[in-house]
Amino acid sequence: MKIKTKKKYNYGKQTISFKDKIEVLKVMGSTWFTQGPKIKEFENALCDYTGAKYAVAVANGTAALHLCMLAIGVGKDNEVITSPNTFLATANSVLYCGSTPVFADIDAETACIDFEEIKKNITNKTKAIIPVHFAGQSCDMEKIKEIVKGKNIYIIEDAAHALGSRYKDTKVGSCAYSDLTIFSFHPVKNITTGEGGAITTNNKLLYEKIISLRSHGIIKTDEMFVEKGPWYYEMLDLGYNYRITDIQCALGISQLKKIGSFVEKRKKIAEFYRENVKKDIGISTLSEKENSVTAWHLFPMLIDFDFLKISKKYFFKKMKEKGINLQVHYIPVHLQPYYRKNFGYKEGDFPKAESYYKRTVSLPIYPKLREKDLKYIIKSIKESLRCK
Repeated sequence: MKIKTKKKYNYGKQTISFKDKIEVLKVMGSTWFTQGPKIKEFENALCDYTGAKYAVAVANGTAALHLCMLAIGVGKDNEVITSPNTFLATANSVLYCGSTPVFADIDAETACIDFEEIKKNITNKTKAIIPVHFAGQSCDMEKIKEIVKGKNIYIIEDAAHALGSRYKDTKVGSCAYSDLTIFSFHPVKNITTGEGGAITTNNKLLYEKIISLRSHGIIKTDEMFVEKGPWYYEMLDLGYNYRITDIQCALGISQLKKIGSFVEKRKKIAEFYRENVKKDIGISTLSEKENSVTAWHLFPMLIDFDFLKISKKYFFKKMKEKGINLQVHYIPVHLQPYYRKNFGYKEGDFPKAESYYKRTVSLPIYPKLREKDLKYIIKSIKESLRCK
């Protein structure tokens, strides 16, 4: 007799259709597995969707961040301002270039970087600012752009969470308020290519630089073809193999066609969660600003564990027993041992980010969740928080 097992829920999960699989299989039956026509097709689709002039598809979101740092010339005498409430890759990409990441605390209502804190940290060494669109909500980009007006400071949007989000009358990724925007297509993101990432920009020089750096710093031109021969190429910079495959891009093209429905479903799930905890004492959620339409890559719930007299660890244990695997986004970067050791950071340096970390729990949010799943998750949360 087959034993029925309890359904499992994770905080994030890819949504793959039969059509997605067919598109991948088509490429696997073709001549090109990598460096073929699907790369450019995916890049063009990203431009069409975001409104940016140029897009470069790359191996992953970390590679995208690193390439942005290299393209704008970040070096050892520079500083780059970003949020402590982000995945390690955001700050690490600055370290890869021998530069110094500088953290600016978050806005407690959105968990995005606070533009007032950015202003406090700008010095004559500041080369760039990386606002992180946390959980899919855009930072206040107009105000951030105003901060750097008249200064030689680049803005790179970390939109790893935010494909499908909008800010004012623009889509995130249009680069209307920035020099570059990066995306991630990890399986838990709003669309996936397995692993993968992309950079969008309206700056042709940055675009051409990134194209070269993506593939070992190599360039090939029509002039070289004619003068030297079809085999000829030149390495002008020290680049990397940060290429993405045609197989991945075929999946990305198919997934991008569904981004509208994916985001709408995520918004409905977010609204369900918010409505069903708004009367519960000790539980709250992030605010969604009027100038932002959030794609809800994550749904963070804020729980006052001290007030409810329950530990976060115990809560996670009780939820796992119910088949629900939660997550935390994020441990503040400055509290990681590497950053403490090498930069002298300590608890209390960024109190809003640290307070947020103590309370935040990421709930399951992905398009395949049905209403009965959401009701079970909410019921399980309330039962677990009442347990001693």
